Amino acid sequence: MTYTNKLWEERVWARSDMSLYVTHLTRGRKEEDKSPLDVLFEILKDKKIKGSTNSGYVSGSDPAVCFQDAPLSGIAQNIRHEVINHEKLGGKERYTAIGLMFNKPLVFAKGGRPVIYETKEFAKILPSDERWRMVTLDFSSKDNIVDWTHEREWRVKGDFKFNYKNALVILPNVDTYREFIERAKGDVLKQIQGIVNLNAVIS
Repeated sequence: MTYTNKLWEERVWARSDMSLYVTHLTRGRKEEDKSPLDVLFEILKDKKIKGSTNSGYVSGSDPAVCFQDAPLSGIAQNIRHEVINHEKLGGKERYTAIGLMFNKPLVFAKGGRPVIYETKEFAKILPSDERWRMVTLDFSSKDNIVDWTHEREWRVKGDFKFNYKNALVILPNVDTYREFIERAKGDVLKQIQGIVNLNAVIS
């Protein structure tokens, strides 16, 4: 039997732990006095998510855009984990409940792939221009476990360009939704696939 797109969608719909979409979450830039919502509007204006480098936890010589392959409930749980464990995770804001979702086949067509979870030692044997897809996974020390597999990360090498019609906006609550509506330009509101209030998903 041929495994068609329809059958794939039906299989995902039947699972509470899977999604047809991957999600990119933003963070603020305090050095520029920009909030996560400001960054989202920059992304929407440019129709492009700029690839992160070492400062965004991407190894090697090439930048990459990061996505999470999880349903909205899982995305919300990952965000909560970041908030609760902010200090334990080094006090650095990695992402917030503001971002964009894209259909998985679209991201795949643009070069997006699941990351490879491996040790730092394994990554060192790869050429520098191949390390953008590597994320550290290490259980060798019980006192210093490194495990990001809960994010089920995908990455796209370089920047990720998109059209509004392919984008779903994620916002954390009603107040942010209202601010987004007030600030959004006409083309954005008319053409995006929709807006998700994440608070309603997890309430």
